[in-house]
This record gives sequence, C-alpha cells and structure tokens, in this order.
Amino acid sequence: MTQSEFFAWNMEQDPILRSTIVAVVVLDTTPDWERFVTMMDRATHVVPNFRHRPVRARWGIAPPHWVVDPDFDLSWHVRRLALPAPADLDAVLDVARRSAMEAFDTKHPLWHFTLLSGLGDGRAALVLKVHHSLTDGLGGVEIAGEIVDFARGGTDRGPLPDAPRPTEVSALSDTAEWVAETAADLARKGTRTLASALRRAFGSPLRTVLDAGTTCAAVVRFARPVPNTLSPIMTARGLRRRLAAIDVPLEDLHTASRHAGVSVNAAFLAALMLGMRKYHERHRASVERLRVTVPVSLRTESDRLGGNRITLVRLALPVNPADDPVELMRRIGGIVETSRRDPAVPLSNAIAGALNLLPTGYLASVFEHVDVLASNVPGSPIPMFLAGAEIERYYVFGPTLGTALDATLMSHAGTCCVGITADSASVPDLPVMTECLEDGFRAVLASAAPDLTPS
Repeated sequence: MTQSEFFAWNMEQDPILRSTIVAVVVLDTTPDWERFVTMMDRATHVVPNFRHRPVRARWGIAPPHWVVDPDFDLSWHVRRLALPAPADLDAVLDVARRSAMEAFDTKHPLWHFTLLSGLGDGRAALVLKVHHSLTDGLGGVEIAGEIVDFARGGTDRGPLPDAPRPTEVSALSDTAEWVAETAADLARKGTRTLASALRRAFGSPLRTVLDAGTTCAAVVRFARPVPNTLSPIMTARGLRRRLAAIDVPLEDLHTASRHAGVSVNAAFLAALMLGMRKYHERHRASVERLRVTVPVSLRTESDRLGGNRITLVRLALPVNPADDPVELMRRIGGIVETSRRDPAVPLSNAIAGALNLLPTGYLASVFEHVDVLASNVPGSPIPMFLAGAEIERYYVFGPTLGTALDATLMSHAGTCCVGITADSASVPDLPVMTECLEDGFRAVLASAAPDLTPS
C-alpha cells in the first residue's frame, strides 16, 4: 500500500472513521446475469486490485501489502437479491446504507457488487461496495471505463487477459523491500530538493527562508487537530448512516458556474453551503462558516488502475451571503483555488506516513470536528451499459470519515447525481437536510436563469 492507501486503511481502527465507498447504479432493465458475471470475471483480470487482499507487514513498520487471494471466489463478491416488488429507490438506498455500515472481511478482497431486481417498470439497481484503500473516485471511474459496455449489445474488448497469479511473499522480505525502496526514493527526492534549495538559497536567501517557513506552517495546518465543529448543531457522531439522492441537470449547473466565472466544483460547494445555512435556520441556529474537507486528486497518467491517489484538504467555507449566490460561488472558488496551491499538498503522502504512526485517537481529532466532506467526481458524458442494461443514474455515497455528512457529486450522461451520506447522530432528520440542500441547488441555478431548478 501507498501511505495514502494505508491512511484510509488505518482509520478503520475507529469505526466512525470507516472508509467504505458505496455506489448505487440505477439500470433501465435487469441485466443478463451470465453476461454480468462474465463481465465481472474479466474485471478481475484487467484490474488486479479486484483479486488482492491486504496483509499486514511484520512488526507494523511498513504499510500492509497487497497479495493475490489464493482462495479468490467470484461468487463471494458478486451477488443478486430480489427486492419485494414494486421496489423504489428508497428500498435500494436502504440496502446500500446497511452495506455501508458493515465492515469488510479482510481475508477477502475488499469489494462486493450486489444486483437488485424488483424495481418498478422492470428496472434494477446495482449496489457497489469498495474500500477506499482499493480505489478513490477517479480511480473508480477509470476502472468502470475498462469493464462496462458502450452499447447495449456489448463492446469488443479483445482477448481475456491472464488472471493475476498468487505468489509466495515473505512478510519479512516484503517489509525489508519496502524500507529499501522508501529510503532510495527519499534519497532521490532529497538530493533533487537539496540541489534546488541550494540554487534558490544562493540566488535569494531571504526568499528561501520565507518559503521554508511557509511550507512548515502549511504542513502543521494540514495535519493539526481541530477542537470543535463550526456547526453548533451537527456535533454528535455515531455509527448509523442514512442515504439520500438529489438529481441536478449538469448543463444547468455549468451555466450557473459560467455565469459566476467559477468552476462547477465551486458552484456545487456553494449549493451545499446555501443548503446548510437553510438547515441551520430551520433549527434556529446561526452559522457563518463550516469546516469542509475536500479531496484533491494527485493521480497521474502513470498511476496504475485503482488505488487511492487523493489527499484531503480542510477548508473553512463561508455560508453567507445567502442573498447573493454568485458572490458566494466566487468567494468559495477563490478559497478552493488557493488551497490547491498549498505547499503541503505535494507532501501529503509523507504527511499521511507520519499520521499513520500516530494513535487512532489523534486521527479522530483531525477528522471528527469537520462538518462536511464534499467530493466532485467527473463521470461519463456518454451512456454506459452493464450486460444489456443502460445506466440511468450513478450515485456515489462516500464515507463520512468522522464528519456529519458526506456529499458526493458524480456526473453521468448529463445529470449530476448527488449522493448524500449522513451520520444519523449529527443529522437525525435527513429528509429535512435533503430538502434544504435541494433549495441550495435551486438558488445556485436561479442565479443564472430563474427557471433553472433541480429535478
């Protein structure tokens, strides 16, 4: 595992920080089961992660390593259930939330796909459960692109690759290899950094000192614990989860973001903050800012399929001015852009490595006083199919990671599918929260055109 993958894995010691991703894929018909099983078998050949399970390194010096499961059984991971007909999306979300609350059996690869039939009009749904150490959002999109079809009749993907083979791995030798590789990598980076620093120091010694101080301050800010939530009402934390879904037309959100001169992500975050303000008002509470964790992708073209290649950046986002969504979008856009240039972001893997050495209680102090986790994952702009069934909606329900609520936007074929995962101790009235968030999106869309509203 990379340090970032180990970080997601290590947090499992506190179940409130559980790093399970659940997704719900709504299909226009029930897929052909045999085709679906064949498709998933191919996926385990193309993406070796699907056959890997974690094994702890000896003495805990190194992160766990991935090994091919010698007892891999596809039927353990691919399942099907019939819901009492006619079921609706709420019934699917209830299955998904139960799945999100269950821990993985670490003796098997960390994923399950469950096909649900029995929805109205002959539709079906697929509940995907994957551990965050296995992949992040963008990695999941890349994996999907390798295994789904782009036509209802199927997509020719050529010959089936060989399945990964189990190999004998000595925990001691694996630890020694990791230590040697890490030392060599640090030496290479250290040499380059030292040479670059010396050139800067000779050219501009004062600037070099100031840059070093800025970087140190950024690292401390990046990893420090926080003493309390900014929300006065979303303060409790528990293990129960509830899920909700919101649909927003992608083109309308694009129009609103262009009108404000910001990214779609800034418009998304502004909608969340406006909704949060209204939720607090409904509870007769006032709030000016909320602490929001935003994932930043570190993925490069050379990275393997899957894996966790994100870092988490904490931001204090304004909730006001509620009467000017455009100004709010611009303020939030500026905060997000500044955070992406934070000098601590490129050091996040090293910071994760340091945090991995600390007690789980410290990790809880870093995350459990964050109010909201918000993710924006670009999905497919074109239709996709699973064994003859078209994907109508693709909702991702990210882990709360100690926050009160996770909101993940996944765009799919012209629709922003927003998945909401709420900690029931923090948000006991999820229907009210969902209504307020829908109002937040309406306000953002109406800032560009009065008749743009979420469906």
